[in-house]
This record gives sequence, C-alpha cells and structure tokens, in this order.
Amino acid sequence: MRDLLEVCCGLDVHKEVVVACLLKGVLGQEPTSEIREFSTLLSGLDKLKSWLIENNCREVAMESTGVYWFPIYNVLEAVFEEEGGINITVTNPRHMKNVPGKKTDVNDAKWIAGLLRAGLLNASYIPPRQVRELRDWTRYRKTIVQEMTGHKNRVEKYLQQCGFKLSTFLTDIFGQSGISLIHKLCDVGYISPDDVLSHLRGTARKKLDDIKQAVNGRLNEHERSFLSMLVRNFEQCLREIEDIEKKIMECAGKFEEAIRLVETVPGIQRLTAITIISEIGTDLNMFPTAAHLCSWAGMCPGNNESAGKKKSTRLSKGNLQLKNILCQCSWAATRNKKTYLRDWYWKLSRRRGMKKAIIALGRKLLTIIYHMLTTGELYDETRYGQAKNRHEEIRRNKLIAEAQRLGLKLLPA
Repeated sequence: MRDLLEVCCGLDVHKEVVVACLLKGVLGQEPTSEIREFSTLLSGLDKLKSWLIENNCREVAMESTGVYWFPIYNVLEAVFEEEGGINITVTNPRHMKNVPGKKTDVNDAKWIAGLLRAGLLNASYIPPRQVRELRDWTRYRKTIVQEMTGHKNRVEKYLQQCGFKLSTFLTDIFGQSGISLIHKLCDVGYISPDDVLSHLRGTARKKLDDIKQAVNGRLNEHERSFLSMLVRNFEQCLREIEDIEKKIMECAGKFEEAIRLVETVPGIQRLTAITIISEIGTDLNMFPTAAHLCSWAGMCPGNNESAGKKKSTRLSKGNLQLKNILCQCSWAATRNKKTYLRDWYWKLSRRRGMKKAIIALGRKLLTIIYHMLTTGELYDETRYGQAKNRHEEIRRNKLIAEAQRLGLKLLPA
C-alpha cells in the first residue's frame, strides 16, 4: 500500500475503553507505532486529546460503533476547531474488516491506522454540529409521535373493552367531539342521552342518534381511573410535541433559505422540509453527484452480479429516517393533481408496481432537492412541461421516419 500520511491515528472504540494506535514515519518507510489505551470517561478523552496534540496528529479514524463514537467525535471536533482543524474519519465497519483469525483490540487499531495512512478509508457523512442538533429534535419528535399513536390505540382498545363504540361512528375519536365525550366519561363514568349533543361539533351532530347508542353505558371506579390515566398519557405526549416543535422552529431559523427551497417541491410542507434538512444538511459537497446522495440514503437498488448473473438488488439500509420521510412525501406528491411527479408516478406504477414506483419517486424527490440546494434554484414545474414537449417531438419524428421507411404516405391531420 502506498503511504499518504506521515502521522495518523486509528481508534478501536468500545463502551468503556478506546485503543489508539499512532503511526508516525517518513512516507515510503516502515512507520513506528505507539499503542495507548484510554477510558471513555471525559477525563480519559481529555488525555486522548492531549496525546494527539503532543504528537501533532491531525488525522484520526474510527469505526461507527453504535453510539460510542459520538463523545469521542464531539471532544476532538471541539478542540481541533480551536487548534487549527483535524480530519476525523468515521467509517462503516463493513468497509474495513480485518483478516479473519487476527482480531484483537490492538490489531484492530493498527489495521484502522494502516488503512488511514494509505488513504483507503471512505469517510461516512457527518453533518455539522448545528445540523446534528436540529436532527436530535426532529428524530425525538418522531419518537414521541409514535408513542402518542400507541396511547391512542390503548384508549380506543379500552373503550371497546368497556362497550363504548365511539370509533364506529366518529372518524377520529380524538377530535373535538370524541375527546370531549372521553373526558366526560373520565369525570363521571357515564353520559346521559340529553348531554350528548352538547359535546358534539360539526358533522358529528348528524350522527346524534348513533352516538347516543355508542355511549350508552357506565364505567365503574376502576375503569374511570384507568381510562383517565390513559388519556393523561396521551395529552402529555401532545404537550411534549408542542414543546419539541417550538425547539425545532428555533433551530431551523439558521437554515431558513434551504428550507424555503425544499418547501417548493410538491408533497413537502415546512416541518417535513426541516426534517429533510436535519438529515442531509445544507452543504452537500460530501456527495459528488445526486446519485451518491441517493445511494447514501438507501433509495436506489444495489449491484450484486457474479458470472454474468444478477442476484439480489434489494435496497441498502441507508438512512432509514430519511428514507421514511421521502416515502411519505412521495405518497403526498401523488395526490397533487396536474403535476409532473404525479403523472410520472402513475406511469411507472403500471409497469413496476406501486411500491417500487414510490421508492423511485422518493429518489426523484431527493435528486430534485440535491440540485435545488446546490444551485439555489426554486422548484419549477414548467421545466417538466418543456421536457415533455421535447420527448413528444422526438417520438413524433421517430414515428414519421418509421412510416417513411415502410413506404407509408402520411396525410395532414
């Protein structure tokens, strides 16, 4: 292997210890190695930081081992921003496996350092600190929304268990009408037929007689207490989501220009645009082309071919958070009438099926976002109309040429 770095360090990261291998030497000659072991406590990471500074090491590489690499990355990123900069390479462990039968912590650290010295490691994409902070809020919001959905299901299940069939006649039992009726049940355990109308709003009033039958029952003390606990948990999630969204909007102010661009794409609203920015950031120089970004996100089929035979082309795992939000945006885009993306989806779904077409549309959305963020241009639907006209002109010319080849005479329409 050809050496590219005179001083570099490989880190084998674990939950409690970090094994570091420092390679130092003239290019083209066998380097000297120094092995150290540090604790993952902050005091140990400070010693690691001081050791790297003493040896003037500006190149560090480590595996993305669970969440254990985060504190190391944060410490080194913070200190070397002040000391003149460092290139911290975080690599997918699948891309740097060692020789079987030779695995120890020290050998792993040496292997990582040797690959880094030879320039054979591909760095994973780590967004800037401000983007990562926004990502923490958006991912946590998704977690709380999922918990809230679980609480909703528990409330509905318990109402069914107690004989109250609200979900049969109300589209959303957690709307204004439904939640008002549920609170009444929690307070007194029953609803008299004369009181039902006072709790209904909007179109739910048209189902008054049915709803009276659905809430014709009584809860005992235990059932009221248990239902009240379930409702409190649900409402606590609602309050947490409101607080989280306030934090998200505060952090998102730093990326207002990029968010405004992404919002112009059909199927993407503001909160969704913020979530996408929190996953990919605004500086996409890490990805040479849109295809690289799509591959990183797991939105394109893999290549697995041997002896001329194509094997599995399943999607890679990629960024699951980004993949999920792009699929949701794809479904939303298919419901925007008179748009190129909707027409393109339905055309493809007839040949490839709806699921594959949704993934393909998600990739197209991500490609559009990539070009918008790199060029600073807004989404322009008219461009696709021009492209459609060009394709129709090419198709017309081909049909005319084919007819002439067959000796057919074309008459004016």
